Order: sequence, then structure tokens, then C-alpha cells
Amino acid sequence: MNKNIFLCGFMGCGKTTVGKLLSKRLGREFIDMDKYIEEKENMTVSQIFEEKGEAYFRDVEHQVCIELSKKENLVVATGGGALTYKRNVDKVRKNSSILFLSVPLRIILKRLENDTTRPLLQRDDKEQAIRELYNKRLSSYMDAATIIVDGSQNPGSVVNLIISSIGLKRQNRRKKS
Repeated sequence: MNKNIFLCGFMGCGKTTVGKLLSKRLGREFIDMDKYIEEKENMTVSQIFEEKGEAYFRDVEHQVCIELSKKENLVVATGGGALTYKRNVDKVRKNSSILFLSVPLRIILKRLENDTTRPLLQRDDKEQAIRELYNKRLSSYMDAATIIVDGSQNPGSVVNLIISSIGLKRQNRRKKS
């Protein structure tokens, strides 16, 4: 399978942690999309949001989706908002499986309670912001995903679920052919 694997889901769902483990297990290159953007822009995501705005960031993110979707054998941890945009999903889907790491809101709230790094959460009503954004994005993740995986377990278990899901997906495709 040469298709890329793009992990999507809400902030704190484990995309980077799971992505690193998955890439090792599969012998693929791992790319954290936010880190990739930071290297391209020579700024942190927070600085980009602060100095250039969210619209600029989303345009850079779109260009990165185009660029990465042209490659093969990648495991990509997307930013929390990347695959909530149809234009990004359309590009990524051409050469990638999109896996949604589904994690219940109560677990996300616990994982993000002490977070100070995410630009969209730097506000006094952080918990309310998380709830609103989570509810707003959930259907987009579900629509984007080719596979939905329970991301609430420990990272090793999530990787095992992903590998078995991809295996079943491949077997099903062969049977239909």
C-alpha cells in the first residue's frame, strides 16, 4: 500500500503520538503538519496566527495538503482544523486514507486542561471554547474519514486498531475486485 495515511481529529486526540508510533510500525516517514508548517514559515503556529492571522495560516495549510498529497508512504498528523475544510479533504483523499481518531469530549477536556500552546484555546473561557469547537468540527471529521478509530485508548492500542482497520479495508477491496 503506497497510499498515505492522514490522521485527523480534535486537538489532544493523539494524532502526533499515534502517528509517530504508526510510522515506525509501518516503516514510513512521519510528518506532523503543524511542525512542517512551522519549518516552512520559520514561525510557530501561534506566531503565524498572531502576526498573520488564521486565514493566512489556513492558506499555508492548504498548500501543504496539496504538497503532501503528492507524496507516497507518509503518515501525517494533521492540525486539528486541517481536514475540516473540504478543499483540503479533496486534495488529501486522492492519494491517502484519512483516519479519524475519535475521542470523547470528556477525555479531550482532560487532556487539554493544562495546555498553553494552542492558539485557538488562549482565552479565559477555554473549556467552553473546546466544547464549541469540538461540536462544530465533529461532523467534518466524520465526513472526511475513510476509517474511524477509537482514539481514547493508549497509543499502542490505537496503532493496533489502525493497522487492523487498514488490513480489513485492503482485504475487503480485494474481495470486491
